[in-house]
Amino acid sequence: MIKITIFVVRKADLTFEEFDSYWREKHAPLLKSVTEFSRHVRKYVQSHLKSTDVPIAQGSGYDGLAELWFDSVESLNTAFNEPRYLEVIRPDELKFADLDRCLSIICEESQII
Repeated sequence: MIKITIFVVRKADLTFEEFDSYWREKHAPLLKSVTEFSRHVRKYVQSHLKSTDVPIAQGSGYDGLAELWFDSVESLNTAFNEPRYLEVIRPDELKFADLDRCLSIICEESQII
């Protein structure tokens, strides 16, 4: 199983609350509704920042974390090159995320515990 992890940074003109609400209430349902993309995704999880009061979370600069699982790197590439992803989902990402400041990594997950 392949996982892409995206450390998300909100657009500068959005408050955290605006970003958080949009990502959860608008983007997530949109992503799920575009079956040409979502049919390739085995699991999609959004992790929303809860507190910067915890020492380990201070100063990360990220507003959340998205994780998407795929059967293979090929299926990941196919998903992100689907015309409907490029036409519908990608433009929506530009509404709430500063893509130049987001960080993405592609890994093979190995569960330990």
